[in-house]
Amino acid sequence: MSAPLLLLLSGPNLTLLGERDPQVYGTATLAEHVARARATAERLGLVLEHLQSDREGDLVEAVHRARGRADALVVNAGAITHYGWSLHDALATFAGPVVELHLSNPDAREPWRRRSVLAPVSDGTVAGFGGVGYELAVEAAARLLGAPGSRAKRA
Repeated sequence: MSAPLLLLLSGPNLTLLGERDPQVYGTATLAEHVARARATAERLGLVLEHLQSDREGDLVEAVHRARGRADALVVNAGAITHYGWSLHDALATFAGPVVELHLSNPDAREPWRRRSVLAPVSDGTVAGFGGVGYELAVEAAARLLGAPGSRAKRA
């Protein structure tokens, strides 16, 4: 039996991590965050794949391709979190656990960042823990994979 597959999706501007607003997002790069997530996944017996795109449609297509192939998703959608109804709809069709991820705490920032259109189709949100959030999100997804009924509230 093969290891469960976890797909990590990264949205717009996350390739600028390490240089964009380091006081908000820290100094680690996206590659460093992905490496941290991958190491956590491997420790937990998961295989991690990563996709970054600045385009919402690419993330939607990745979710479509993940259906029936990936066991869980971790999504750091960046600004798409706050307006991405097409990503919301795609995530609603995914049968496995979905964990929403943010480096910063959106509730402590500008008012427009306080609404997530992804939260209603996510099992939970990891926010405000900086880079360690990647580890926490992978751990949450792994636990949800072993928890019966983790998606019941989304049915």
